[in-house]
Amino acid sequence: MTATRSKRRVGWGLTRLTVVASTVLALLIGLAFGVLLWAIQDMRESTDARKSIRTALVEAAGLEKLVLDVETGQRGFVITRQDRFLQPWETARLDFPGQAKELVRLTDPPELRKLALQITRDGESFIRDYSVPLVEAAKQGNPSTRSVQTTAEGQDRVDGLRAEFDRFDKDARTILAAREDIAEGRVRWSIAAATSGLAGSVLLIAAYTGYLTRAIVRPVRRAAAVAGRLADGELSARMPETGAGEIGELEVAFNTMGHSLEESRELTDVAHRRLKLLYGASVAVGTSLDVGRTAQELVKVVVPAFADFVTVDLAVSALQDGEQLPAGGVKTRRVAVGGIVKVPPFQPVGALITLSPCTPQARSFGSGLATIEPDLRASATWQSQDPAQTGRILEYGIHSLITAPLQARGMRMGVITFWRSGSTGRFEEAELSYAAELAAKAGVAIDNARRYTRERDTALTLQRSLLPQRFPAQPAVEVASRYLPAGSQAGVGGDWFDVIPLSGARVALVVGDVVGHGIHASADMGRLRTAVRTLADVDLPPDELLTHLDDLVIHLASDEQPGIAEGDAAASGDLGATCLYAVYDPISRRCTLATAGHPMPVLVTPEGVPELVTGSIGPPLGVGGLPFETTELQLAAGSVLALFTDGLIESRNRDIDHGLAELIRTLGAPVTSLEDTCDTVIDTLLDGRPADDVALLLARTGALPPDHVATWDILPDPAQVAVARTLATDQLDAWGLADLEFITELVVSELVTNAIRYGAPPIQLRLIRDRTLICEVSDASSTAPHLRRARAFDEGGRGLLLVAQLTQGWGSRQTTSGKTIWCEQTLPRAAADAHSGAGRAGSGVG
Repeated sequence: MTATRSKRRVGWGLTRLTVVASTVLALLIGLAFGVLLWAIQDMRESTDARKSIRTALVEAAGLEKLVLDVETGQRGFVITRQDRFLQPWETARLDFPGQAKELVRLTDPPELRKLALQITRDGESFIRDYSVPLVEAAKQGNPSTRSVQTTAEGQDRVDGLRAEFDRFDKDARTILAAREDIAEGRVRWSIAAATSGLAGSVLLIAAYTGYLTRAIVRPVRRAAAVAGRLADGELSARMPETGAGEIGELEVAFNTMGHSLEESRELTDVAHRRLKLLYGASVAVGTSLDVGRTAQELVKVVVPAFADFVTVDLAVSALQDGEQLPAGGVKTRRVAVGGIVKVPPFQPVGALITLSPCTPQARSFGSGLATIEPDLRASATWQSQDPAQTGRILEYGIHSLITAPLQARGMRMGVITFWRSGSTGRFEEAELSYAAELAAKAGVAIDNARRYTRERDTALTLQRSLLPQRFPAQPAVEVASRYLPAGSQAGVGGDWFDVIPLSGARVALVVGDVVGHGIHASADMGRLRTAVRTLADVDLPPDELLTHLDDLVIHLASDEQPGIAEGDAAASGDLGATCLYAVYDPISRRCTLATAGHPMPVLVTPEGVPELVTGSIGPPLGVGGLPFETTELQLAAGSVLALFTDGLIESRNRDIDHGLAELIRTLGAPVTSLEDTCDTVIDTLLDGRPADDVALLLARTGALPPDHVATWDILPDPAQVAVARTLATDQLDAWGLADLEFITELVVSELVTNAIRYGAPPIQLRLIRDRTLICEVSDASSTAPHLRRARAFDEGGRGLLLVAQLTQGWGSRQTTSGKTIWCEQTLPRAAADAHSGAGRAGSGVG
């Protein structure tokens, strides 16, 4: 009872001491901070006043400069009569009133404000009563503006204003110095008062701290040290149990907690290792969509946290997109192997392994359950599959394994085997669930990678089959191209390009991009490329071709797409695309192009100067309702046109403008060939696999020599048919193509006769000697001829049939003024070889 009363008295005394000390401490600290706050407030007011005076000084200096600018401007204009002096004069005159008001607003002391008002009135009087009338009189040519009296009056006014500015500056600085002295004195007094209060507070805190340290802190510190050792894992740490009051109860509590922690430590460590292993597998496995890399990621997570070695084997049928039934002799291929050493004693990656039914791997694959072999030396079934290989494994010190099936979506894909060796403990039955969970996570990731690889390979194969495998023979341009599929998980896109020979030795260059990725984008790309080739055969101008292509895209997007399941995401999206269509004529060296939402090409001159082609870019395909406009370029022989898709110049780390500038800079670098240029562009603009498909088409233009083209105007008279034949045969003789005269006479007779009979003037005949002999007849009629078979007694209808049978090819194309009928004949071998050896101007082809 006495001890209890003593403890209560000590407690009450400690409480009263704490209350008194806290009250005194609060008063001292409050006093010190109150003085400091008062000093700070006073300093702030003083600082604001000084800042206002300094600002007023700056404004006064600016105002004085405006007065000088007014005086200088008026004097310069009066003397020289040059208007250039009026601009600074006018600016200063207009700025003076506003800046004068600002000076008055910023001037705080009454005496300074009075002086500022005087400066404002005198300055405005100088401008209003002297400067403005003087300038107006000078503008009217009044000679009195240059008189001595007028000049002296202005000088007196300016000198007066300067004197007022000087007095303002002097008074302001005097007031500023006085306020700074007052503020400095108040600060010194405040610091002394605050220092005294803080010193008393520090002494009181020190005395009270010493008492608490002896009574409470030291015992609690000993308890905290033991608690820290327990928290750090030293569960054997204990406190001596003195049994004195609350400290004694704390000692007993700490010792009880240590015993409890020591008992549960082992279970906690086991659960933590399992969660950490499973979390690592969830985060690290499946970062890519590559089967081998995904399996290797699992190996890195498991070794050495769960096993010393890991092997991953996939059924060959699963890799080939089939389903393997759990029958004997399952064939697997090793896709990953790893362990605590660089060269583990297992079959390497890529090895073909046949699983015997008696092995743990085959049993696990067949049953779909994890299987354990705790002692491999005692397992006759495991050693029977390959005694030589299993012997090497045992000699290496490997003593136990767990194998688990890899399966996802009801499909068994393979097995994963975990191995332990050396001093590592053997696998236990409780660890089967770990292995099964790891295999389940790995199975889903590997199945995703396998399915993605299959779909991407299918889409890539489809797209490459739809892209041109080799460019058709055409003499107009030399071409080189590159296509890179997207490296992202979105899959292969719909970028495409094409080179299409046209009549009259011309060529069409096409590049396009279908919105989206995957096999649907590739299929849409193939349909658009086929449509462009079909429309190009009709020889439509670029703007009309894009208009027809736009209508096709709209119809394809609105109609149901056969072969796509209902609800498929690909079926519900709109078909959007961009396209650039260009036609180059090597005879006129004119390039006509139109674009539907696609970037303009880059043109590199024969001197190596690159520039972006400017022109109207129409809306993307599928928008409808808006026209497409053509852009015409006159190209010198040897010019290079670079057509590309946006995947080349745009990425997550670079905007399209920066990428376009980099492309232009790269195309300006000297190279030896178009193929080298393609490689240089790809290496410079792309870093690794692109995030979007990339298509690049380079075309170096050629020019047909003038002596290889002959053109004649034909009068609309049937008698001119004989003249046309004579002109054609004479030209063939000049070209050394006498062997083609007979067929050419028939062709010219038929085409010219049809033009005279059914067409409209003017009529023109043109022969082109290129890799083939081209004969063209143009007239002003837009009616196109049709090939038909004449009956026995018909007098007409056999001409075009004869032309089609005697020539290599024929056709018609619409022009702005009518139509052109053309046909081609194969040159004799000697003439063709001579033409090939001579080449064409600026084509770069040897």
